[in-house]
Amino acid sequence: MQPSDQSSADLDWREGAIPVSRRFDDPYFSLNGGLDETRHVFLAGNDLPARLRPGFHVAELGFGTGLNLLALAQVATVPIRFTSFEAFPMSRGELARAHAAFPELEPLARQLRGNWPQPRFTLGTIAAEIIRADARDALPRWQGRADAWFLDGFSPARNPELWGEALMAEVAAHTAPGGTFATYTAAGHVRRALAAAGFAVSRAPGFAGKRHMSRGQL
Repeated sequence: MQPSDQSSADLDWREGAIPVSRRFDDPYFSLNGGLDETRHVFLAGNDLPARLRPGFHVAELGFGTGLNLLALAQVATVPIRFTSFEAFPMSRGELARAHAAFPELEPLARQLRGNWPQPRFTLGTIAAEIIRADARDALPRWQGRADAWFLDGFSPARNPELWGEALMAEVAAHTAPGGTFATYTAAGHVRRALAAAGFAVSRAPGFAGKRHMSRGQL
């Protein structure tokens, strides 16, 4: 990687292909299959794509490699919106290296990288916006409301700031009535914070041997 490709993401690369955050000592996607995990946790966890309709709004904490957006764009057939909050965005070169793990997504991934680092762009049928800021600062000022949330920060044990009660309350405050969330974590304090914010929280089978994940509805 050239020095110009370095970014605030501050990455190591496991097996040459899997980005790992040095800051949080956590990989960006499952070592057992990142795309399958995204489909299991974030898409199925929010009953997508079945719920999609024109104008449906998905929001996300933690853009990372953009894998969740790519997986959503692969199945979205109507015009929808997507907003993601990311404090430490990757460079275009880092995205390309990460995307190489998902060849079936390459046409969409190439389109994403071609628009990077613009804050707003179109990907398939999705009007996407990437807000490059700490969600704790940016979400309270955000004017939108999501129909579904992908809660995809690094592990709560390693990145507790993105799972605190105040931020989960902001997630609920920016969720449309009947809106949903899904996340890979089943940590008790996260579930309690989401329940306190107004979500009916339930556990579901996790991905690739992980016992549980969490999902819920406002």
